[in-house]
Amino acid sequence: MNAEGETLHESSSSRSSETVAGFLSAIAIFVSLVGLAWHPLRLILPSLAIALIASGMGPGKGRLQLAAVLICAACLFFGFTIAVALSKPLW
Repeated sequence: MNAEGETLHESSSSRSSETVAGFLSAIAIFVSLVGLAWHPLRLILPSLAIALIASGMGPGKGRLQLAAVLICAACLFFGFTIAVALSKPLW
C-alpha cells in the first residue's frame, strides 16, 4: 500500500508540472505573437527563454512545449524580417 501511495504522489506532482509547463508554453506563444507587431527583441527573446524552460519542465515529450519553442523561433525570425523590411526599431 505504501508503494501505491508513492506512485500516486509522483503522478500528481508530474501532473502539476505538466500543467505549469502548459501555461508557460501558452504564455510564450501569445507573447511571441504580440512581439511580431511590437519590438521583437523586447518580447520574443524572453518568450523563447520561457518556452525553453517550459520544455525542460515537462516530464514527458509535450507537444505544446515543442510547438511553443518552434513558434517562438519562427516569430523571432519573422519579427526581425518585418522590423528590417519596415525600418521599425528592434528594441
